[in-house]
Amino acid sequence: MRDRDLYAKILGLPAPWRVEDVELDREAREVRVRASSRGKMPCPECGRLSPRHDHRERRWRHLDTCQFQTILVANVPRVHCEEHGVHMAKVPWAEPRSPFTAMFEALVIDWLLAANTSTVSDLLGLTWDEVDGVQQRAVRRGLERRQPEFHARIGVDETSAKKGHNYMTIVSSIDGGHVLYVAEGKDGAALDGFYESLNRERLDAIRVVAMDMSNAYISSTRRKLSDADAKIAFDKFHVAQLLGQGVDKVRKHEHRELLETGFSILTKTKYLWLMNPDNMKDETWKDVFSFLKDEALKTSRAWAIKEHAMSLWHYVSPTWARKGWKRWIGWAVRSRLEPMKKAAHTIRNHLGGIINAIIHKVTNAGAESLNARIQKIKAMACGFRNSERFRNAIYFHLGALDLYPATHTDS
Repeated sequence: MRDRDLYAKILGLPAPWRVEDVELDREAREVRVRASSRGKMPCPECGRLSPRHDHRERRWRHLDTCQFQTILVANVPRVHCEEHGVHMAKVPWAEPRSPFTAMFEALVIDWLLAANTSTVSDLLGLTWDEVDGVQQRAVRRGLERRQPEFHARIGVDETSAKKGHNYMTIVSSIDGGHVLYVAEGKDGAALDGFYESLNRERLDAIRVVAMDMSNAYISSTRRKLSDADAKIAFDKFHVAQLLGQGVDKVRKHEHRELLETGFSILTKTKYLWLMNPDNMKDETWKDVFSFLKDEALKTSRAWAIKEHAMSLWHYVSPTWARKGWKRWIGWAVRSRLEPMKKAAHTIRNHLGGIINAIIHKVTNAGAESLNARIQKIKAMACGFRNSERFRNAIYFHLGALDLYPATHTDS
């Protein structure tokens, strides 16, 4: 079999394209495959066969041949359509403006799903910007292909984009477990953008919005959703986080007081009070904590208040759930522990959303899991140059998008 016939079969070029020549350049370590075409070509706008106007030589990198890079070279015609004027004809092996064949671009996408941009560029002999370009095109086509979906339960969370006060708002599907929307910032405008991307029917399909107690997210949801207060849910994780911060403030204050009197019983115990006792694996620390929580300490009382709140998520009836939480709020307010009193006032002001979370059995654990994976993506990339690249990476890995070029299976 001649080399032209071999590459014609490998590339699977459809008519009117054919392999005209194959050249091996040992010095450049390249196999250059030249393709050509004859006759009229379809207009890229309407598909009507149109005469050629002129042509431009273009090159695409294809999958390697053994240890040599394979470069596909072709004079791509510009066609003159009676209706749409002069346009560059489409080629069947690559998407417009891509320097790679669709099959090679699909390979880069596969690698990017497993490694960071710098590693992929080193492995495939590409520049960082070339690899990043593949990712950007993959996300763009994935978002364009995404069909309108109806999501009854969504989660809203924030994630840090980089050091300092730089944040991204992430909207995810609780049931689907993937990212729906990414926007820069953590203000109401960031979440407004998601709601504004939905039509009325899709907005009305939303039944639960799990979030933290951010006034910005609450206000946005109230502006954009009908009957929003019945849909907003503050899940167990964020309530635990709020109360854990209260316990830690009590511990810090009490630790300073005890040190002044010569007692160091709370030294190096911060994480014991924040950890779930069931998750303590070290028997020594279990014994230490068992001793501490039974001591007459302010921190012990604060911890007991927090733990009782964590036991109030079993209710089925909203009436009984509300009664249980109101009794707890009374206890926390009477505790004379200022951080716990402050937390109790916050919970009282957001009690409706907590009851919603209990009754709907909704949790933002999925959003928190996505947040952890987002931070892993950021760490793997050693940070991002700007928010737009970070946004693309989130969509690329967690958006459940159709990333691959449409022609990669046909090339």
